[in-house]
Amino acid sequence: MAMRKREDEVFPNAAGIDIGASSHWVAVPRHLAEQAGCEPVREVGAMTEDLNTLAAWLVGLGVDTVAVESTGVYWIPVFEVLEQHGLKVWLVDARQLKYVPGRKSDVQDCQWLQKLMSLGLLRAAWRPSAEVCVLRAVARQRQTLLVEQASWVQRMQKALVQMNIQLTEVLSDVMGQTGQAVIRDIVAGERDPKRLARHRQRRVKASEAEIARALQGNWREEHLFVLKQALAMYDDIGRHLAECDARLDALLDARGTAKVDIGKLPRAGSKARTEHDIRQRLANWAGVDLTRINGLGVTVVMKLLSEIGPDVSRFASVKHFCSWLGLCPGTKISGGKVLSSGTKRSANRARQALKLAAQSLWRSESALGAFYRRLSSRMDKPKANTAAAHKLARMVYFMLTRGEAFVDQGQQRYEQQQRQRSIAALKRRAAALGFQIHPVEAAA
Repeated sequence: MAMRKREDEVFPNAAGIDIGASSHWVAVPRHLAEQAGCEPVREVGAMTEDLNTLAAWLVGLGVDTVAVESTGVYWIPVFEVLEQHGLKVWLVDARQLKYVPGRKSDVQDCQWLQKLMSLGLLRAAWRPSAEVCVLRAVARQRQTLLVEQASWVQRMQKALVQMNIQLTEVLSDVMGQTGQAVIRDIVAGERDPKRLARHRQRRVKASEAEIARALQGNWREEHLFVLKQALAMYDDIGRHLAECDARLDALLDARGTAKVDIGKLPRAGSKARTEHDIRQRLANWAGVDLTRINGLGVTVVMKLLSEIGPDVSRFASVKHFCSWLGLCPGTKISGGKVLSSGTKRSANRARQALKLAAQSLWRSESALGAFYRRLSSRMDKPKANTAAAHKLARMVYFMLTRGEAFVDQGQQRYEQQQRQRSIAALKRRAAALGFQIHPVEAAA
């Protein structure tokens, strides 16, 4: 039987899958179904055996591309199983199919998805490689544990306040070395304020007498019980965090193919040495040291690389990369009038990390710090923060694609360049009005 193919079809052998929680509906091209003598639409289960059978059926029909609608997390096993069988899978945003009328059932959904895919009217969402997804899952789990651990610290503080133990008034960090020693001693049964105050470290500004005064409270049994439980949960999450850190170190060591020089090695056992080791692993994986960019600390770089990976070649240009992050201006224009130029709403974790890094530039004595402060004087802080994050994203893209090291020009060099640009702009403005500007030296 001759294959029937329309001339305007870009992917003639594409299939479409409407994702569900308990079952999926699959639509294949009619000409492939007629060749195999089967129906073009089929419902399959969500079990792994069903997904393997589905993949074998698609491969046997001659399907080469599959469009999968992103529905919750239910698309992930379908995507991975089909990809393992050699099929090219496109993850499609459901908003691209939202405003099409006449689709009232799952059968029509998958058929319309297959139709749009065959005509080349869909765009695939970006998904990092498998090795990045492995590290990303561990990094996200670590972040979740940190949030949970912080919530239990708040519960401990609440229990202390309810007993009128004003530990937060004398210690900046309740879970620091002094704070932890005091809380653990309270849970162990100690109630004497003077003995508890002896845990004071020499770097604490408050004196022992001030700490002892803050530790005079109302020792209620119910609040002590809550404090004990919260401390146990804090320690348990800490053990899981240590497992995540060890897992991340092993994954980064396995992916470190380069050897990047990031500077002098700090003293063994110090806090700076631990941070240096993480920086070294990240630099070896990325091929460049992204922490040299002002504002990008180890935590931000870890989140960036775990979300996007070191390979950004999937993006055609830096503009595509910034657009995916949601940091570029919008272009809503109708009738020659700009309706909106704001950035789109996005929950992109890499975007959030860059915006957090941009906020830290306010006190930075660097060219990026001067750039952020100049923008803040011209516009409100949220817009300046987004613009600075956009600039950081461009630097990250160029470092990852070109393999070049970042060199800070310095605040003085940046301000000198801005002065020269201002003078040039004034000269152009004066020339347009028929005047000339002759600079004179200011009196000392």
